Amino acid sequence: MAATHVLFVEDDDVIREATTLALERDGFQVTAAPDGVSGLDSFRSRQPDLALLDVMVPGLDGVSLCRRIRDESTVPVIMVSARADAIDVVLGLEAGADDYVTKPFDGAVLVARIRAVLRRFRTASPREKDDGGAVLSFGDIAIDPEGMEVTRDGRRLALTPTEMRLLLEFAAAPGTVLSRDRLLARVWDYAWGGDTRVVDVHVQRLRTKIGQDRLETVRGFGYKLRA
Repeated sequence: MAATHVLFVEDDDVIREATTLALERDGFQVTAAPDGVSGLDSFRSRQPDLALLDVMVPGLDGVSLCRRIRDESTVPVIMVSARADAIDVVLGLEAGADDYVTKPFDGAVLVARIRAVLRRFRTASPREKDDGGAVLSFGDIAIDPEGMEVTRDGRRLALTPTEMRLLLEFAAAPGTVLSRDRLLARVWDYAWGGDTRVVDVHVQRLRTKIGQDRLETVRGFGYKLRA
């Protein structure tokens, strides 16, 4: 089996080289780029399995690069920020990133995040349909769990793998309030506490696609899918 290919865009030479070596020791193939423009070129030419993007890189910043990638692909994206700044985190997630890590990061934590995102991508990718699978309907929304397709008024929606996993979690328990911690554990595979802003931003992104009124906020508890 071919090694998982990671595109890593980072302008700091020391961090770029050290992280590349650490990922390669864990069995990843790494293409490293020092700026956003060369990072976009590498993404298009090398077609990596995952993109790891620093927020503050020259030429084309990480958030803009994430948007460019998301316009072309559903490949998993993890943002890297030098600080746990709310603006950096939210901008990256709103641009379509699946997760984020902050510097300085522990190599083992980074690898765990990468593998968790890849698991979500592989389990939420389109696959051959099973004719026995039931389509779930919620008003004008139809969810095909076997084919991993969602339509609204008959039009197919372009969901990222993380958005698909999130919607399936809600669809499995319509009308039930799901806490942010439960969603972090079930959708993001976090065995430890995580930043609930990841959940909030992805819920908002999902709302823009399936309809703002479909996911209800239950203040102090979490979210639920209107049955």
